[in-house]
Amino acid sequence: MTVEAASLKSVRRTVAPQRPPKRGERSVPASVGLHAALVVASLIAVFPVFWVLVTSFKPDARAVETTPHLVNDSGLGNYARILSGEKGNFLAWFGNSVTIALLTTVVSVFLSATTGYAASRFRFPGKRSLMLTFLVVQMFPFAVLIVPLYNTLLALGLQGTSLGLVLVYCTTAVPFCTYMLKGYFDTIPSDIDEAGRVDGLSPFGVFWRLVVPLARPGLAVTAFYAFLTAWGEVAFASAFLSAADGSKTLAVGLQVFVQQNRTEWGHLAAASILVAVPAVVVFYLVQRFLVAGLSSGAVKG
Repeated sequence: MTVEAASLKSVRRTVAPQRPPKRGERSVPASVGLHAALVVASLIAVFPVFWVLVTSFKPDARAVETTPHLVNDSGLGNYARILSGEKGNFLAWFGNSVTIALLTTVVSVFLSATTGYAASRFRFPGKRSLMLTFLVVQMFPFAVLIVPLYNTLLALGLQGTSLGLVLVYCTTAVPFCTYMLKGYFDTIPSDIDEAGRVDGLSPFGVFWRLVVPLARPGLAVTAFYAFLTAWGEVAFASAFLSAADGSKTLAVGLQVFVQQNRTEWGHLAAASILVAVPAVVVFYLVQRFLVAGLSSGAVKG
């Protein structure tokens, strides 16, 4: 063997052949491009919120400036005037929104949980039609439902009341929440129900004491959805609540900052930040259940 052949053989031994990428494995350029795209998408999503936050500290006369930095006369004046009642009746709007959102959440979750449990565990005539109806209801836009719901509330004597608005929100939240919880209850073994009945529990006792604790992720997701349905909604609140200033919700009350001749952008931005805080708090409380609840409810139906 010549010297050149021996050296070539040793080079081949030392240089390992490149392993072809496995199926589903990203290359380095693809990984860098994916992370860069995610960073850009995150910045695009966060930038409007950041701009509203900066605008909330500016006076109305300087709020429309395109510079993102704070001006010399920036401060907490907008928040102080809103919370003190100098600009709108914010605290009353906040109380109305909290009451309506909490009532909607409690009623929607209870109705959805009991209906979803019945659809998951029992067989009864019209079960498939009922679940299909829940899906079809989600196809209709809110604007189409305003007139029939208005006439229904008028006939019940609930037009212009908070209770009537809670019932309206339940009509939109319950179908979706029921369909999701039905899928989540399907993932819970029915042997638990049989064991509870052997121990002497009633059907509702089995549901309340055994199934509900196991379904907390699904209940957290539906509660979060029901809360958001009532918290930031505008169309139904404008149509079904009284025009009195003290009866408005936050989403409707913000319209006082948008006048015919001018818009108070600084106060509107400050009020928007205050409106977003409760939703962020609720999300923080249920965020550890969201992934499990959404994935489990979407697998089976």
